[in-house]
Amino acid sequence: MERKPTRNLLVIYAAAWLRSFNIGLMGVVLGVYLSREGFSATSIGLVIAAGLAGAAAGTVFITLKADYLGRRRTLVCLALLNALGGIPLIFHTGLAGLLVLAFLGMINGMGADRSPSFALEQAMIPGLVSDQKRTWALAWYSVVLDASGAIGALAAGIPLLALRIWNVGLGNGYRALFVGYAALHLISALVYLMVTPDVEVSRISLPGQAIAKVSQETKSTVGKLSSLFALDSLGGGFLTDALVSYWFFKRFGIAENKLALLFFTVHVLNALSHLGAAWLARRIGLIKTMVFTHLPSSVFLILAAFMPSARWAVVLFLLRESLVEMDVPTRQSYVAAVVKPEERTFAAGVTNLTRNTAWAVASAVAGVFMQQVAFSAPLLLGGGLKIIYDGLLWRAFRHVRPPEEK
Repeated sequence: MERKPTRNLLVIYAAAWLRSFNIGLMGVVLGVYLSREGFSATSIGLVIAAGLAGAAAGTVFITLKADYLGRRRTLVCLALLNALGGIPLIFHTGLAGLLVLAFLGMINGMGADRSPSFALEQAMIPGLVSDQKRTWALAWYSVVLDASGAIGALAAGIPLLALRIWNVGLGNGYRALFVGYAALHLISALVYLMVTPDVEVSRISLPGQAIAKVSQETKSTVGKLSSLFALDSLGGGFLTDALVSYWFFKRFGIAENKLALLFFTVHVLNALSHLGAAWLARRIGLIKTMVFTHLPSSVFLILAAFMPSARWAVVLFLLRESLVEMDVPTRQSYVAAVVKPEERTFAAGVTNLTRNTAWAVASAVAGVFMQQVAFSAPLLLGGGLKIIYDGLLWRAFRHVRPPEEK
């Protein structure tokens, strides 16, 4: 009985590992690479926003069509589209071409996986385990994402390392890196072909209907959660890895190899925090874990913006990263718990769509704020918005408990 669910979990984890490696890599190199190519902070923000807008469009598609067309088929198509994102970086298409293909390829400069594939997998995993194991399964999924993202971030130092050791030009080093980026997405498409039909949702009775009927209660709950998550993501859009690494690069002169090590450490801390979140949630509940870990992380971030030295800014940034991702598996588990199993793709799709849209909006203007208002403005705005989100989430949902906590 357990064999097929276990196999499907392993396949999902494997494909997610490949995808997240690329996202961790792009989160570090995208802003720095585009800066070296002569793009302004405003243009960098627009490229990141275009990628997030593409992810938002993809999330709309999976929300409406994935269960009807087939989850496995959808995941394969998304991976193939992701591979397109490497083309403008390999062949230097200019800003216009870069924006178009960043959208189609859903280039992720966040450094954290919030792709349409992520939303669909988030809906699939709870159906493969019991309620008691749901948070742990999602926590291990998050560990896979962040562990792989950590290695991807570390790989961002390869072009500079190749220059120093083998005298390979930075341009050629980056080009090879982006070829590898496209290849890994193609491999992940092949991995998804190993998923069994057990992950699919039975087609509903009305011919041609694309999504399952969603109750009014679920629509109301998901609407409230989505509004709150949008506020959180609006803050997160100011804090993509690409922009934060650019901030460290410009303000303190930290080179790519050191940035790679920094963001490797960040993703390791994120990965460890997911297991801590699952452990803590079993003792104090999902909502308390989400709020009580997220709030202090934003305070650390705001303080980092005022630090006069790279050392203290890095220390506070790492303290922030040791806590900020603890709400990820708990949030995913909570959303899956408060809706019916057949409504999970809808819930995951809508909540992730609002998050991606808010990220795209904030990312589009973050570069403008850096250039026209204050270079550290994104850290202050992002941290402030996240603090407001935590307060509102606690007020609205502290009494709404998932089944295993009743």
